[in-house]
Amino acid sequence: MNKLFFKAFLLLVLSCTLTLNVSAQKKLGKFGSSISKKVGPTTIRLPYSDVISYMDYAEPGNEDEIKKGKKFYYIYIWIPAVIPELGVRMLSPVGSNNVSGAIQTEAYLKNKDSKDYFDTYITIEKSLIFNSDNVTPEKVAATTWLTLKHNDDSREMPPLPNRKKYNSLFRYKSEIGEPLKALSVGLYRIGFTTYKTGEVKGTFLAEVASTVKLKDVVMARTLEELISKMNQE
Repeated sequence: MNKLFFKAFLLLVLSCTLTLNVSAQKKLGKFGSSISKKVGPTTIRLPYSDVISYMDYAEPGNEDEIKKGKKFYYIYIWIPAVIPELGVRMLSPVGSNNVSGAIQTEAYLKNKDSKDYFDTYITIEKSLIFNSDNVTPEKVAATTWLTLKHNDDSREMPPLPNRKKYNSLFRYKSEIGEPLKALSVGLYRIGFTTYKTGEVKGTFLAEVASTVKLKDVVMARTLEELISKMNQE
C-alpha cells in the first residue's frame, strides 16, 4: 500500500512539473486590444491593427536615468497623428519569441542567447513636445514628461523562467477631452526598469500597438537614433 502511494505521489509530482514547464515555455500570443467580443462563454480580444516589435538587451551601466533609486531605460517614440489607443507590453527574456519584422539592436544580436532576464516594469510618458522640429537634445532635456500609465505584473503575459507572472502589459485609451492625456501628435517614451531597486539585465521584447495603422511612427532606443530616423523620413 505504501509503495502504491509512493508511486502515485511521484506521478503527481512529475505531472505538476511538466505542467509548470509547459506554462513557463508558453510563447507570446497576438496582442489583443481593449475591443472584445463574447463567443459563447469566452471573451476574445480583437488584435491590434498595427504592432511595432523591438528586441534589445539591457545591461548595467547603459541605463538612461536613475529615478527613486531605480535604473530606467527608455524607448523613444514619435507619433505623427492622433490615435485612439496604444497598447504596450514587454517580455524578458526574449527566448524563442522571435517576432518576424522586429527591430533588433546590435546589443540584442550579441546577447540573444543570454539566459539573463528581469522582472519588467513599464510606463508610457508623454512630453510637451508636439512639433517634430522641436525634437532636439536641448529641448527634450528641458521638456516635462507626464506619466500616462504604468504596469508591473500582467497575468496575460507568459511567465518569467522562474514561472512568476512578472512580465508587463497595459492598454491606454486616449482621453479626447483632456489635451495632456490625449494620444495626440508628439514625442512619447516607454520607460522600463525592475519592480525592485537593482540591476536591469537581460534580453527583452517590447511591443507598441495601435487600433489604427501607425503610419510614419518612429521608434528608437536612444534620442539620437530617433532624431536620425526622423530626419530620414
